[in-house]
Amino acid sequence: MKQKTQLKLSAIALTIGLFAGLAHADNVKVALIDPLSGSFAALGENQMRTWQYIGDIANKEKWAGEHTLEFVGFDNKAGVQDSLSQLKRAIDQGYRYVAQANGSGVAFGLVEAINKHNARNPGKEVLFINHGAIDPELTNNKCSFWQFSVDSNSDMKMQALVNHLAKNQEVKKVYVIGQNYAFGRAVSKAAKAMLAQKRPDVEIVGDDLHPIGEVKDFAPYIAKIKASGADTIITGNWGSDLALLIKAARASGLEANFYTYYAVLKGSPTAMGESGLERVKYVGVWNVNNESYKGRDLVEGFKEKHNDDLTWLQAYSGVALLSKAMKETGSTNPVDVAFALEDMELDSLNGKIKMRASDHQLQQALYVATWSKTNDTNVQLEQEGTGFGWRTEEVIPAAEAQLPTTCDMKRPKR
Repeated sequence: MKQKTQLKLSAIALTIGLFAGLAHADNVKVALIDPLSGSFAALGENQMRTWQYIGDIANKEKWAGEHTLEFVGFDNKAGVQDSLSQLKRAIDQGYRYVAQANGSGVAFGLVEAINKHNARNPGKEVLFINHGAIDPELTNNKCSFWQFSVDSNSDMKMQALVNHLAKNQEVKKVYVIGQNYAFGRAVSKAAKAMLAQKRPDVEIVGDDLHPIGEVKDFAPYIAKIKASGADTIITGNWGSDLALLIKAARASGLEANFYTYYAVLKGSPTAMGESGLERVKYVGVWNVNNESYKGRDLVEGFKEKHNDDLTWLQAYSGVALLSKAMKETGSTNPVDVAFALEDMELDSLNGKIKMRASDHQLQQALYVATWSKTNDTNVQLEQEGTGFGWRTEEVIPAAEAQLPTTCDMKRPKR
């Protein structure tokens, strides 16, 4: 009789334990506030699918323990006001995590709004994962405890680009062109300053800013570039603005080399085609044609599922960091997660990464790659069915890619 009673008590305890475990298994929804319509919709959709794809893997493999992550798109039409409206909508629906990439102007607006919301609503804080808005001010003078940047900022990338460019003595005349908003202006400023330091012999023959997402024909800009005699173009353009710029350059027969941030992203590879061979480079946080092809299985799985290219490593790092923070703390509370993210290290597809506590800027390796023909050795994976892919030219270790910060971080009480 005593043994039966003990068995019953053990069964009850086990049942209570199971229910307790289930009670602490949260499904955390993350609002992805980015363009899903308009000129930049293709890029926004690709990024959203990447977050969801990596999220599904994380949930299956229990990266966050018993917690799960769900990523839901909120269309901001690439505008600041629409982004703020979508942020409010997400918060009203109970979201406490948001992510955004496309547009530093949008990111500045989100940071300010989240700072105000969190100050007014203790216990209902919102955490912002910035995975592509890379104006350096976001992790310098405008840094926030509530924002974590999983991309490298534009100054870090420009430093890598200019150091690589400086080795090429054939570069004599450079034309800088970009989108007329915070990030585009930051790229222009950094390009001119770093070139003057590394290659004072190089002449800046043009510096243009154009409306973001509004130019449908870049032929007039390309005509100016040709007239300037530029042998090299530096641009921070992304999305359709980059694809159309390269398309116009191809149509005009411009033979200048392009140094870019985002030629690897949706649309640009098709726009370049054969005309971009050995002429277009990009600097980024990863290249699938790396020495060991780390991440190849993910790229091939994504291609099979979506008939699209996985290039947005930032989503992988973002999911991995959030998951680890939730698993280690046993909490999905944004305050607990934020403190856990500070100085967190883990292995990502581009090696060991670390979220620097002083400014919430992820420290990671950077890659410089050149548009090339596929082969059986170092360019095995193509993009967009072109028969061409990216050949890794240089990998800059995280320790060499880092830059100092002016951030004066204000932290909440725990």
